[in-house]
Amino acid sequence: MNLILQASAGNELFGFLPLIMIVSVMYLFFFRPQMKRQKEEKIFRTEVKKGSRVVTTSGIHGKILEVAENYIILESENSRLKLEKSAISKELSAQYSAAEK
Repeated sequence: MNLILQASAGNELFGFLPLIMIVSVMYLFFFRPQMKRQKEEKIFRTEVKKGSRVVTTSGIHGKILEVAENYIILESENSRLKLEKSAISKELSAQYSAAEK
């Protein structure tokens, strides 16, 4: 009787093994890259400077005129916009300088 109980306990462990593997794969391929991307975006937003050309999350392209703690002033097509720093999606200064050459 004891052998049967011990054998069934071992099978329960193998029953959880696929679930553990699926969770591990999801973490490695989905959650970890997303956390890395969020960390890079946070660093980018803290290091943004005056004169950088950026695109916002809503697709507005412009040049940063002023940087404050929580917001930026963005110039785009002869208009000025006051935006939260979190609205900045990516920097385009390198692309603009390469296109001008």
